[in-house]
Parts: sequence; C-alpha cells; structure tokens
Amino acid sequence: MQGSSVVGVSKKKRIQQFLNVVEKVGNKLPHPVIMFFMFTVGVYVLSFLLSKLGMEVTYKSVKGGDIVDVTTGIVNLISVEGIRNLFMMVIPNFVNHPAIGAILIAMLGVGVSEKSGLINAMIKKIVLGVPKSLVTPVVVFAGIMSNMAADAGYVVLIPLGAIIFMGFKRHPLAGMAAAFAGVSGGFSANLLIGTVDTVMASITTPAAQIIDSGYAIDPMSNWYFLIASTVLITLIGWVVTDKIVEPTLGKYIRKEDTADEGNEFELSKGEKKGLKMALLSIVLFILGIYLLTMEGAPLGTYVDANGKSVDPFTGAIIFILGLFFFIPGVVFGFASGKFKNGALDIVDGLVDAMKQCASVIVIIFISAQFIYAFNASKIGTIIAVNGANLLKSTGLTGVSLMVAFILLTAVINVFMGGLTSKWLMMSPVFIPLFMQLGYSPEYTMLAYRIGDSTTNIISPLMTYFPIIVAFAAKYKRDKDEMGVGTIVSMMVPYSVAFLIGWIVLFVLWSYLGIPIGPGATSTYIMGA
Repeated sequence: MQGSSVVGVSKKKRIQQFLNVVEKVGNKLPHPVIMFFMFTVGVYVLSFLLSKLGMEVTYKSVKGGDIVDVTTGIVNLISVEGIRNLFMMVIPNFVNHPAIGAILIAMLGVGVSEKSGLINAMIKKIVLGVPKSLVTPVVVFAGIMSNMAADAGYVVLIPLGAIIFMGFKRHPLAGMAAAFAGVSGGFSANLLIGTVDTVMASITTPAAQIIDSGYAIDPMSNWYFLIASTVLITLIGWVVTDKIVEPTLGKYIRKEDTADEGNEFELSKGEKKGLKMALLSIVLFILGIYLLTMEGAPLGTYVDANGKSVDPFTGAIIFILGLFFFIPGVVFGFASGKFKNGALDIVDGLVDAMKQCASVIVIIFISAQFIYAFNASKIGTIIAVNGANLLKSTGLTGVSLMVAFILLTAVINVFMGGLTSKWLMMSPVFIPLFMQLGYSPEYTMLAYRIGDSTTNIISPLMTYFPIIVAFAAKYKRDKDEMGVGTIVSMMVPYSVAFLIGWIVLFVLWSYLGIPIGPGATSTYIMGA
C-alpha cells in the first residue's frame, strides 16, 4: 500500500511539473494583444515567403450542393490587393467577429443582474441548496448543454462558473476551467439535437453522394453516441477539475473587488423577496418568449421567399439571453431595495458591464485581424489537406484507421478552427475514402466531431480563447502571471482526458456494434 501511495504521489508530482512547464513557457509569450499582433505580422510575412515557393493543394469541396475540385495556393498578403484589404477589412473584421456582439449584449444583461445583487443572491441560494460535492459536475454539464444556445456558454456560463466556485470558497479559475471544458471541450456532446447536427448532416450528405447518389444523412444519426458522450464528458470533467486542475491552482485569496462575491451565504429578507419576484419575472419572460415562437408569431419558424425554413429564435438567442438576465435583474433590484435611484441604478449597471468588457474588446479587435489574415492566406487549408494526404498514405485499416482520423482532426483543429469550415473541406476527402473501406458517413462524421472538440480548449486560435484569457485576468493576483500559458496549462489535462476517454468509448462502441443513432451504424455496404 505504501509503495502504491508513493507511485501516486510521484505521478501527481510529474503532472504538476509538466503543467508548470506549460504555464511558464506559455506565459513567457507576450500579452495576448501583443502576441496576436506578432502572429498577424508573422502570417503576412509567411504568406509572402510560401507564395514565392508556389505551394498549393488540390482537394474536393462542397459548393452549392455539388462536389467540385478546388485548387488552393498560398495567398500573398504583402501585395497590392493584400495591403488594400488590410486597410479595408480592419473594421469589418472587428465588428463581424462572432464574439463581439454576443459578449456586449449578454454582458449588458449580466451587468444589471450583478449590480442589483441578483447573481450574488442566486449563488447564495445555490450554495445553500446544492451539495458541494456536486457543484463541479453541475457546472460541466451546464457547459455541455449550453451549446444549444449558440455562443451563450462562452459569454455567460464561463465567467459565471468562476463566481459559482468562489461562492463555495473554491478557486474561481477552477470553476472557469470546468465551464470552459464543458462548453468547448464537450462541444460535440449533448442530450438534445441542435443546429450543429443539422449543419453537419447537410455537409456530409453531398460528400456521401460521391459514392452513393441516393444517400442522405439524418441530423439525429449521431444522437445515441452524443447522449453517452454527455455522461462521459461530465464525469471526466468532474474528476479532472477536482483531482488535477484545482489542486494545482492552490488556495485563492480574494481581491478587494471580488471579496463580496458569494462571501456571505445567508439571504436577507430583501434578497428573499427579490428572488421570489425575479423568479416570477423569469416565468413570465419564458412564457412570453414561448408565445412569440408559436407558428405565425414574430419568432416562429417561417418559410422565406426562397422556400427556405428560417428560425428567428435561434438568431435572436443572444439578445433573448441578455433580456433573461436584464429583466430579473431590474425586478430584483427594486424588489430587494437595492435599487434606490430608479433608472440611474440600471444605467450604472449597464456602464459597469461595459467597463468589464474593455480588455476583452481590445483583444477581440487584434485577434480578429489575425484570424482574417490566417484564413485569407490559406495557410490553414494547406495544413489540413496535407494532413489528410498523410493519413491516407499510412495504410492503416479497421478501427485504428478511424482513431488515427480522430487524432489527425484534433491536431488540425489546433491550427484551423471552425467545425463546419474544416468539414466542408475534409468531408469530400474522407467520406468517400471510408465508405469504400466499409465505414458509414455517419460514423466518419462522428469521428471527426470527437477530434474537433477535444483540442478547442488548448488552441489559442480558437475564436473565444483570447477572451477566456481576458475573463481569467479578473482573478489574477499581483504576484501571479496570467496569460495564454496559464489557460493552456489548466486545460491540457481536460484535453488529454477527453481525447483518451472519447477514443475508448468510440472503440468500445465500434466493437460492440451499438447503433450510433436512430438507424445509423458504423458500417456501409456498397449498393445495399
């Protein structure tokens, strides 16, 4: 027993040493703003050098429902057109960044809820009602399920995870990591079918029709596996947070500006009254939104002039979530007696929310320019296509081939974000290849989704990664370093554990022959 204990301590020490190295190396990088500026300049220089070498690739892609051959070469950004676009695209890159509107709108609502004391009162209620041992899995699970609400998990749940953990006198960065792991690392796990499933199916269908012209992919084709994955990722996230990540963070000492968050658990009479009224406003709000989404109502699904089905609710989800926090926050503020100056208190809450977003906005601005340059140069496309060709040349067969495909996707995802953009490029290559080897398109699509999810949380190129760094900086102590390395070191254990756990589940599922979704299996029989 003593020997096993020593081995256990030794393993923990090695893990700690490895994470410390990752953090120190990562934090040697400049501030995220400076780093992304340097990355952007580097992409421009690299695009010039690689274009002179004539580097290009040819691959099949889905366009307008058809499969076409596409030849792509490195685009020289240090050219007349490249420099022109540099100046013309700066503002569009910033204002069209998927995070900017979502964060500002959501944080306006959250800011009022914080100013009124609603969030603090809710945390107290959670602390009093939820066993401490179950807080971690609840946060991870909430992160996984938040994927149904577009980007809401990133802009609301991740910072909220920090506050929840602080309410339990735990390290806020551990709560942030648990939420981030669920939202981003568990992106391809869910109990419900969402828009991502529909989009993935629509991209996979024409790729499958290269081999079988009548083949169609059901959006529910991965559902059974995704349900099991939700349980798996929740459990793994729970263990990694409590046993690996939080112990490495050490004890957190609150700063003055966060000392009151969840500090006192006893609810005052005003808070109790405010919570009741806020709950009533939430019920009425949900009822109102439900009525607005009925057929013929403003947010109800309709068919546009082109015969395409449109779902306004999905497009409005961020604004709805902002109202979901704003309205109860206002109600709580007045019912609890916290708001004494009428509308001025509401305005103060909105202004405070924007102040908290200042550093995030700066990071978004410069990272948006990098993402544009990286995509415009086609460097990511070259990496992905060459990786695909490398996998095809390995000669692997069976489940080991699919596992190699998962690993390849995970590596490519570090350098080229975007679930659907990569799949538009990779599906015409791998779907026909694996169908000829006897693997169904649904099975290949599932393997891709696993690889794509697991490395989101360690890729600085992921859209929301620099924003997570900015959120985490709120909990930085003066003596601490806080940068990309801190976040990567926190998330590496999740990434590795998710990848291993998901591959094990995938292999077992494959050998047991369990359907991966309604009517979907791992096998494909030509002409069947």
